[in-house]
Amino acid sequence: MAKLNRKLWIKSRRWAKKNARVFFTAGSVSAVIIGLRFFSLLQIFELAAFDALLNFRPAEPTDDRVRVVAINQRDINQYKWPLEDTILAELIQKIDAQQPAAIGLDIVRDRPLGRGQAELETVIRNLPYFVGIEVLNVDPDFRTPALPIMWKEDENGELKDGVGFNNFPLDADGVVRRNSLYWTVDGNTKRSFALQLAWQYLERIEGIYPEGYPAENPRYLKLGSTIFYDLRDFHSLYGWLNPQDNYQMVSNLRQPEKLSMVSLSEVMNDEIPPDFFRDRIVMIGDISESTKDLFLSPFRNRFSSNLDRIGGVEIHANFTSEILSATLDGRPLISFFSLWQDSLFIIVAATLGSAVVWRWRSPIRGGIALLISISSLLGGSYILFFTSGLVFPIFPCLLSLMGSATVVTMYLAHQEKELSRSKEFFQLIINNIPDPVFVKDSNYVLTVVNDAFCRLIGRSAAAVVGKSDHDLFIPSEAQHFRQQDEKVLQTKTSKENEESLTSSNGENYLLATKRSLHKDGAGNIFLVGVIRDITERKKLEAELRRTAEELTRSNHELKASEKRLRHQANHDPLTGLPNRKLFYETLQQLLDWGESNKQLVSLLFLDLDGFKPVNDTLGHDIGDMLLQAVAQRIKNCLRMSDVVSRLGGDEFTVLLPGIKQPLDSAIVAQKILATVSAPYKLDDHDINITVSIGISVYPEDDTSVAELIKLADTAMYKAKRSGRNQYCMTPNLIHIAEQNLEKQL
Repeated sequence: MAKLNRKLWIKSRRWAKKNARVFFTAGSVSAVIIGLRFFSLLQIFELAAFDALLNFRPAEPTDDRVRVVAINQRDINQYKWPLEDTILAELIQKIDAQQPAAIGLDIVRDRPLGRGQAELETVIRNLPYFVGIEVLNVDPDFRTPALPIMWKEDENGELKDGVGFNNFPLDADGVVRRNSLYWTVDGNTKRSFALQLAWQYLERIEGIYPEGYPAENPRYLKLGSTIFYDLRDFHSLYGWLNPQDNYQMVSNLRQPEKLSMVSLSEVMNDEIPPDFFRDRIVMIGDISESTKDLFLSPFRNRFSSNLDRIGGVEIHANFTSEILSATLDGRPLISFFSLWQDSLFIIVAATLGSAVVWRWRSPIRGGIALLISISSLLGGSYILFFTSGLVFPIFPCLLSLMGSATVVTMYLAHQEKELSRSKEFFQLIINNIPDPVFVKDSNYVLTVVNDAFCRLIGRSAAAVVGKSDHDLFIPSEAQHFRQQDEKVLQTKTSKENEESLTSSNGENYLLATKRSLHKDGAGNIFLVGVIRDITERKKLEAELRRTAEELTRSNHELKASEKRLRHQANHDPLTGLPNRKLFYETLQQLLDWGESNKQLVSLLFLDLDGFKPVNDTLGHDIGDMLLQAVAQRIKNCLRMSDVVSRLGGDEFTVLLPGIKQPLDSAIVAQKILATVSAPYKLDDHDINITVSIGISVYPEDDTSVAELIKLADTAMYKAKRSGRNQYCMTPNLIHIAEQNLEKQL
């Protein structure tokens, strides 16, 4: 498992290093885009992209719950401006006659005008669902209050909300895109004109009451199951928004022609259906050019590229319709990703742009891939907006994608230019080198070769350049070349190795190739290989190795023969025991050892009793088998350090080095007597034979080889004369034994 993890880690590092340029470019470009966005320097472009989404959205049906009584220029010409109280009173009465859900007057009215003041006050007082407007401002000097009669009293005598502020924020380009639901002024929280009217409708017609701000939920307004989020928490489109306690939201406006609208004259002249206003919200306001109550909307004029200008009452009607549609129909509200999510999208787009160009370096393939990426980004953003109202940061992401793609394209162009220069330089240099030379890029593709290399592999330069080893050589050789190239690229160090190469005409070469890395000013990496043909040298080395092997083998045979001859010269061929020559050498070595280490060495001289009759009667083959059996029995009686030899015929010797006392020799002799005298079964012949043993001990008897042998031989003959099948010690040893016995007694 640890080995697998290490391999994965190594592969990941290689991949990251290979694509470092992609990540560096993506990080740099996205950091710049996020920084520009942080300071709202891209806001004008993002707003334009948002407007495009609104304009390209499919047409929506008209919201029949909101009616607008528009005061146009023709009405102003007929009824004058500002309208007198009597005109307003009559207009409101005509609308109320059809039993609307709510009536909103989007005309600033802070004092009586003309005739009909009492009549207007009576009409407004008797309409609990009437809503007027006031103009708010942080500075009290710039506020315009509503008529006192517009503020209603409940059963406890407290003022009810019969007034809503008609302020709405304008963006830097003067376009209306945002709606204010609440505004806290002097510690009092005010509702907007559109919210007041929607509130009236939902309570009276649908039985839905608001939740949340400013009651249970301290942050957001909730109507039914719909939550209206405060733009201060989702302000990616507007940077660092500071609405000063102004509860705002970006409005999902309908196109201007999708409002149900009639003129003042049509109402006053009873030119509308009798139930046109029934259970609807009716909003009264002017849309004429002369009153200058017109504002830019995000929608483009169908006959020009300019933005449409619509009246303030149309904007409020849009705001009211948006609240109703979101609450009752589930129509999406405009929402945004958080800042960190937008930043993540920008980083991903930058990575995509740089990766696409880096991966597909062909202008055509890269351009197609970029076009697909951009189309996917635009299409995905449109679908997301159309289905959920969620605004994707399309412009920053497009800018990030195209910016990173441009940077990588410029880098690749620079790299390609430097690559061309480097190839020309390499070609100029290596053509003057007599040895075969090749140059590969980081993808292991041959980019430059000299004439010597072409002659070596039997191909022309045109057939080689642009090809990999797998295109030119047999698979096993190509795989080996690739492995050696990878080692150099991974370790960043030069390497020299020997390898074989088969040319196109089937000739096999043995080569010594030195590989090294070179980098040009643009960061292009080249692997340069210089080749030496060592075929003849390798053949000579192989011949020398064969000669050396033959000499070594002959030497081993000579040593084995020498060892065999030495063994034959020093050992009895019948029993394999040391012969007389080796016996004398061994005895002398043991005497020298005994002298140096103050140790006793015993010599036993053995002669078989009755061997000649057996040999004469049963034949030499049986005699030889008997000698071999006797030799083996004697060996079985001895220690590993003891030495038994055959002097010839039926004579044997035994050397006992390092005995503790001379009588230890007698113990061994007795053991040999008992062992040798046991019956033999040889080739269906039962044979009995005994042995006579003579014993001498160094240094008790003497210190010379000849004298010890003579004493042991004399003792052996004494044993034979004494009846055979026994051992006999030298007189000196017998004397020592007697002295030891007297001491013991």
